[in-house]
Amino acid sequence: MTYATLALLAVAAAAAVTTTAVVVETRRGRSAAGLLVPTAWTALVLVALTVVADSLMVGADLYRYAPEELLGPHVWLAPIEDLAWPLVAALLLPSLRTLLDPSSGAAPTRADAPTGARG
Repeated sequence: MTYATLALLAVAAAAAVTTTAVVVETRRGRSAAGLLVPTAWTALVLVALTVVADSLMVGADLYRYAPEELLGPHVWLAPIEDLAWPLVAALLLPSLRTLLDPSSGAAPTRADAPTGARG
């Protein structure tokens, strides 16, 4: 399996989870932008940091890639396939939080209200 195939599978799975989270947010009466805008900014920052870090590590010869396993395009010295992983992280983490947080979709009830001192 090539790096690109593995990256494509991971991005596709993360995109499916994010799509599910967007559907859940809209069913809860919230805007999907509340999930997608921060996710996009996070992805942009993580990709930029990955390009810098990977390029420094490749340039320092800390690790090498099998050339026959790469697509070919690079961003600075980082192979394009490496940019899938920060994208997967940026998609999955907020989406999983949205999907797994039971309190985010429930309206507060009287039983959930804090109780004060009774006297």
